[in-house]
Amino acid sequence: MAVQMLMVCVLGALLCQMWSCAEEEALHPWRNQGKGVVRVKRDWIIPPIRVLENSKQVPEDLVQIKSDKIFTGEVIYKLEGPGVDQEPKNLFEIDDKTGIIRSKRPLDRERHNSFTLKAFALSPSGERLENPSTIEIVVLDQNDNRPAFTHSQFGGIVSEFSVPGTSVMSVSATDADDPMTENAFLSYSIIGQESIPANAVTKTMFGINNETGAIYTRDVGLDREVVKSFRLKLQVADMGGMGLTSEGVAIIHVSDINNHAPQFSPASYSMTAVENREDYEIGRVNVTDRDDRGTGNWEAKYFISNDPEGIFAISADPATNEGILTVVKPLDYEAQHEYVLILTVENVNPLSNKAPNLPMSTATVVVTVVNENEAPHFREDPIQIVVPESVVPGTLLKSNIAFDPDNSDLRYEISRDPERWLDINRVTGDITAKRTFNMRSPNVRNNIYNAVVKVTDADGVSTTATVAITLKETNDFPPQLFPLSGTVCRDAGSRSSGLAVTAVDKDLPPHAAPFTFEMPDDLSINWTVIQVNDTHAVLQPLIELEAGEYAVTVFVSDSGSPVLSAYAQVNVTVCLCDSFGDCKSEAGAVLGSSVGISFIALIIIMASIALLLLLLLLAVAVTSCGRRHHIKKGTGLLVGESEDDIRDNVFNYDEQGGGEEDENAFNIDLLWNPHDAPSTPGSYYPGSGVPRGKQPLRKDAPHNLPSPIYPRRPPADPTDIEDYINDGLEAADKDPNVPPYDTALIYDYEGEGSLAGSLSSIASGSSDGDQDYDYLNNWGPRFQKLANMYDPR
Repeated sequence: MAVQMLMVCVLGALLCQMWSCAEEEALHPWRNQGKGVVRVKRDWIIPPIRVLENSKQVPEDLVQIKSDKIFTGEVIYKLEGPGVDQEPKNLFEIDDKTGIIRSKRPLDRERHNSFTLKAFALSPSGERLENPSTIEIVVLDQNDNRPAFTHSQFGGIVSEFSVPGTSVMSVSATDADDPMTENAFLSYSIIGQESIPANAVTKTMFGINNETGAIYTRDVGLDREVVKSFRLKLQVADMGGMGLTSEGVAIIHVSDINNHAPQFSPASYSMTAVENREDYEIGRVNVTDRDDRGTGNWEAKYFISNDPEGIFAISADPATNEGILTVVKPLDYEAQHEYVLILTVENVNPLSNKAPNLPMSTATVVVTVVNENEAPHFREDPIQIVVPESVVPGTLLKSNIAFDPDNSDLRYEISRDPERWLDINRVTGDITAKRTFNMRSPNVRNNIYNAVVKVTDADGVSTTATVAITLKETNDFPPQLFPLSGTVCRDAGSRSSGLAVTAVDKDLPPHAAPFTFEMPDDLSINWTVIQVNDTHAVLQPLIELEAGEYAVTVFVSDSGSPVLSAYAQVNVTVCLCDSFGDCKSEAGAVLGSSVGISFIALIIIMASIALLLLLLLLAVAVTSCGRRHHIKKGTGLLVGESEDDIRDNVFNYDEQGGGEEDENAFNIDLLWNPHDAPSTPGSYYPGSGVPRGKQPLRKDAPHNLPSPIYPRRPPADPTDIEDYINDGLEAADKDPNVPPYDTALIYDYEGEGSLAGSLSSIASGSSDGDQDYDYLNNWGPRFQKLANMYDPR
């Protein structure tokens, strides 16, 4: 058959160029009358017919077919295939007399992008006049589909204080148009940003890759205490951003870092505890934390700092973060009726270095012991229950959990059940499952869910117990290789040379060990991994490598169901090793080489150094003995023959304050009122002009600070003077009211009008002039100034 395109425009011109003159003669034989018989070409190859989808010009003539044979009788043309007599039906038809193929309805490329039809030439009796021809119809695409986001709302998380350029999340969209055309070439953009709370942040915080849809941070200032989350309005457009558009939403939550320490509020509590009871709650303490609630940055850990016998215990309520104070050992009212506990608190997660540098918060709890009858007792506390997380609601978990020594009727209730998973019979105490459990609940830690059950007797005395439910899990975590760094001896020929590695898995058996260690094929040229047992393997080089750092990739799998695997990069240091298999240092390499110092020479040098040190110690000992012989007989430990000024022997350690104004620190002028001067000669302190009985003060000493508590015992003999002064010095160093400059320290100053008599009366009833102070000259240079003041000469 031959094909004559009846479509106007390009299709007709294209077919005309492809046909030869013989084809024209076959279609129009009357044009060759008188020219003889021309053999026409059979089995034409008809190019695909391209039809634009959604065409409104229907019915539309697509192509005409004619037999290239000349028949004396009538020729009937038939068409069959998808779109004619097969689904989808009634899309195409053929004029059985003219052979013109038409489209009956608009086509949709997104449903059917091409059709393959068969055309037949038949006689009136239904006999095939020649072989059928294949007609291929291709539907051309129009941009008639808007792009659509794959989700109505996308969600992402970004940590607070993240730097610009941090990847947050990715969004995606699809377009039903032909992906090989511009009609499906998509471009992403952010057209709006809202902060939650509103207007908390007004600057543009996020950007998006217009080709991939990856969202990232653009600016600094993500503070969870200021803004909780962002709502981004997204747009996707086809034809590279110039075509049809659709909009979407992305919600980005700002995650918390631990930059706030928990603080007790209030800082003091009063509680009561009944004697002869144990393992029950006596009260709760409260803390505040500005970090994200329900995370490890918010969750608190409590400690009791002054309970060495372990009578009390404190734990955190995972729902409220309160500290639950319990008695773990029976109390005895007759032995002790009150306890004062000091509590401290910190977060589960370590505090961030961006947190304020504040002291750890503390609280005081006064526990009063009450003398009462015994309360009901739980048979175990905590009550241990092991169930799968998919437990059927209504299943009995535990029964007969408590008893009363007084044989009174008990009433049971659940006092704390954050997830409301449990139910309890108020009369029998049978604990049943209220609904199925969820291993991924924030209240499940280490596969254990904690609740609290309360039991009360007929007199209203109650006690509580923790219900610890262990949930069986599935394989959720891939194994992690450990260690990720180590050393290997350079000698590859030694089979003992290698790095021992193992794996850790957060899952529990049977979803953890045994582990399988493998080396990826493309990375096993110079290294191999040898399985040692179920949990360990050895990483070894296959050839002798140069000393240096190597990054080796290891593939490790667990034995769970399904099996989970992970790649890990191990940083291996290849080095020269000694006879014990340890890496040599550079000094060791020199000593071990032929050009280094010999071992015997090293021993000689070390012995010489030891001898010099011994001689030095002997010299110090001899000098010390010589000094002891120069101490005067009958004097104390403080007495020596040195005539040096006492100020030359004072060593200052980390002395601060005062500055240039401290130059008056050694001004020994004394302050006194001249109008109070006594008339009796000899009633002044020698060399000072200050009357006796007046308290001497230094000019640079403050007079408005309370005096510290200093040692008051007088020295029994001169040998105790050193201890007496050291005790006073230690008290002065710890005095918080001492200013940052030199001051006079006043010992036992009684002030004006004291009822006590003069200190001189301790020795005798005579006046100061009758006292003998010569013994002060025997107390050494430290008391020489004082001896000069009382020198009768």
